[in-house]
Amino acid sequence: MKKSIFYWQVAGTIFTIALGVLLHFLFDMTNQNVIAALFSAVNESIWEHMKLLFYPMFLFALFESKFFEQEYEQFWCVKLKGILLGLLLIPVFYYTYTGALGVSADWVNIAIYVVTAMIVFLVETRMFQKDAQCILRAEVASIVLCIIALVFTVFTFATPKIPLFKDPVTGSYGFYELK
Repeated sequence: MKKSIFYWQVAGTIFTIALGVLLHFLFDMTNQNVIAALFSAVNESIWEHMKLLFYPMFLFALFESKFFEQEYEQFWCVKLKGILLGLLLIPVFYYTYTGALGVSADWVNIAIYVVTAMIVFLVETRMFQKDAQCILRAEVASIVLCIIALVFTVFTFATPKIPLFKDPVTGSYGFYELK
């Protein structure tokens, strides 16, 4: 079964990229529905793009856990580390290239999302294959992931007025500035 984790991780990469793209447009496709706002991007801010990575990865982890949670004792810790890595890489890549070049290009932003998903699932796969150890118990890692989901929800509606949350296209912050 340990060899099959690689194929599951490849499937997770594809799932995350595909669902993230769908979630990028879902909010507008649903006429700015409040339920869609919980999981999809409400603007073009870096924070909302981080949300596009988090929810597909978290959803896939929930599904994948049914097959691997027993085999990999550190399953939820590995998933937490992977998701945190992805949530770190998106702003690091974005602010590095926009700071260096002074411009933001849509195709680069898409590439950042795709490359980040690929890196994260590759790193997770390596951790699974090496039986990486973790100090967090599965329950704690799961709770931390749920707290991250709660933070994404809260900050969608009660958005801090800092650059990470600012839509570079409209200058707005979060859901309520759209209405």
